[in-house]
Amino acid sequence: MSFHIVFPAFSIGLASYLAVLEALWLWTGREVFINLFHYWLKIFAIAFGMGVVSGIVMSYQFGTNWSAFADKTGPVIGPLMAYEVLTAFFLEAGFLGVMLFGLDRVGPRLHFLATLMVAIGTLISAFWILSANSWMQTPTGYAINADGQFVVADWLKVIFNPSFPYRLVHMVLAAYLTTSLVVGAVGAYHLLRDPHLPGPRVMFSMAMWMAALVAPIQILAGDQHGLNTLEHQPAKVMAMEGHYQSHKDGAPLILFGLPDQATGRVDYAIQIPKLSSLILKHSLDAPLAGLDTVPRENWPPVPITFWSFRIMIALGFLIFGLGLFSLWTRWRGTLFDSRPLHIFALTMGPAGFIAVLAGWITTETGRQPFTVYGLLRTADAASPLAAPAVGSSLLAFVIVYFIVFAAGAIYILRLMAASPHHGEQGPSGDMPSRAAGITPASGAAGQGALS
Repeated sequence: MSFHIVFPAFSIGLASYLAVLEALWLWTGREVFINLFHYWLKIFAIAFGMGVVSGIVMSYQFGTNWSAFADKTGPVIGPLMAYEVLTAFFLEAGFLGVMLFGLDRVGPRLHFLATLMVAIGTLISAFWILSANSWMQTPTGYAINADGQFVVADWLKVIFNPSFPYRLVHMVLAAYLTTSLVVGAVGAYHLLRDPHLPGPRVMFSMAMWMAALVAPIQILAGDQHGLNTLEHQPAKVMAMEGHYQSHKDGAPLILFGLPDQATGRVDYAIQIPKLSSLILKHSLDAPLAGLDTVPRENWPPVPITFWSFRIMIALGFLIFGLGLFSLWTRWRGTLFDSRPLHIFALTMGPAGFIAVLAGWITTETGRQPFTVYGLLRTADAASPLAAPAVGSSLLAFVIVYFIVFAAGAIYILRLMAASPHHGEQGPSGDMPSRAAGITPASGAAGQGALS
């Protein structure tokens, strides 16, 4: 999951960025936009392909490692996954070839339509995947048949379950911020070498606008998502906050500490009195329940949930700080000359990926010990496999994934190390005009070759 999620997070944002670049090119006619489009299109193709390949393996795991889960929830989860394939994946696959190789063959307007369809397809894909995962977090619209399977009673309630809108907005904004940080880091890298390059200047300016405008929206969306989680998954919030004990007259915000699952306390806690109640209940003296109100067998693993949540929050505020810094330099007219800003943006390049990983770890570990929250325990959802069988296959995947990940990442970094230039070509730059068969030669040479 950790290997896979970074690629959809990148491709969702990058597909929309490519659509914006091509739209700006069609609107303004400026060459810099089409050069940037071709530059990022090559990177998108690699990230998209690696995301698809790693995602297929995850689908197989429903039948291999989680056969009991597949049997119990198949009538609900199966159609949602199928809708993702039938709508989003087919849309992306249908237009991806035109997007990658068709600019000189179908014309700019039809090519822009293909780019737009791929971008929309990535968002539709996020819609269905987040709907399925959100139903596992906040299940509604279901019934349980005689065989103990979850079946659909109301499709609208299944799809638009209580946590889905919050999680969809939070994830899509995270994908956009992740992409903007990568684009900004690449632009900063080249500006540090030459602040007068037109391509890096444009991409860096666009990335900093995205960070400055979307980061505060993401913080607000995250706050609303947290309030929704408090309503529907209170034990997850207790783990995130490190609240082992209930607080009747205002709960402190624990900034840092060492959660001890065995003793049920946070050691060496650095905390601000009553601030957690203010954030979650909007009142300093509002009572907040702790894990002491939850049966111990239903406790999430607090240490990992506690720390992954803090990593996500810290990176979120760093991104917000980067956006504010960029606004200040833009106002002063030094956006392209501020070496501290460029170094800051360069170091923040991987921050979006780390924040996405931390957010998903918070979400998935905080749901434990359930796969369908409150209804199906993880222990009852796993396949009846011996530990050595699972361990050997996991080890094989880890080895293969690290090789594939390293190869893909190194190639992407090599592409990023070169600056976008005049006459930048996309993936179709050096390809023949025909994809299959014999390309007829012209004149006598052609006749001789055919004879």
